[in-house]
Amino acid sequence: MTATFPLGRRLRSLGGAALDIVLPPRCLACGTTIGATGALCHACWQQVTFLEPPLCACCGWPFDYAMAEGAVCGACTATPPRFDRARAAIAYDDGSRAMVLGFKHGDQTHAAAAFAGWMARAGADLLRGDAVLAPVPLHRSRLFRRRYNQAALLAIALGRLAGCPVVPDLLVRRRRSPGQGHLSRTERRANVKGAFAVRRSAADRVAGRRIVLVDDVLTTGATAGECTATLRRAGAAAVDVLTLARVILPQTAWQ
Repeated sequence: MTATFPLGRRLRSLGGAALDIVLPPRCLACGTTIGATGALCHACWQQVTFLEPPLCACCGWPFDYAMAEGAVCGACTATPPRFDRARAAIAYDDGSRAMVLGFKHGDQTHAAAAFAGWMARAGADLLRGDAVLAPVPLHRSRLFRRRYNQAALLAIALGRLAGCPVVPDLLVRRRRSPGQGHLSRTERRANVKGAFAVRRSAADRVAGRRIVLVDDVLTTGATAGECTATLRRAGAAAVDVLTLARVILPQTAWQ
């Protein structure tokens, strides 16, 4: 028996094939032509470090060897972070830096769907139940200059994959703070202190709910921690963090 398919599916398939002829799929990292959209070439795949168990049950730090289920790293034991749990799809290092920065600053927004797929796999436990997704916001002046919030693009794509509600403007950035790239851990925390607020019209989406904060990179946890504190003051029952990448720093206590 010959299989039949809805006309819409056939048209999408034909449209995708035609687009691939005009604009061949390219590696998300190096841009070389590859066979499938939203993927990495073999060489770049080998350079990107995907974060897999065993991981710290709290912050998602990758352990070097197998640990008991629920094991927590030294940093989280010494000073538990403000958030409940954090997970990331890949390590932010030499193998991923250009790809992440291209998405963040280089208008490579087409990568959001593929990155969200990686994040959905890494954060499967965080996306279960009644999770509400909220991106880390940009200040309006920075959003105007950049034209998009990369965290919001990831959150929206994640929501589609996981079937979770997304509130892109749940948090607002009340003041513009300097970039954090060259700041120390202590300076980062001071830099973002008091920078966030829950949008008044979205307050009912926070109280008693579990919020999954979405961002591109987790470094020291200063931004995630300040957003968490803001959400808890607004009544959030729990706050988890899900990012595309995380910096694997030497283990130090969360400050």
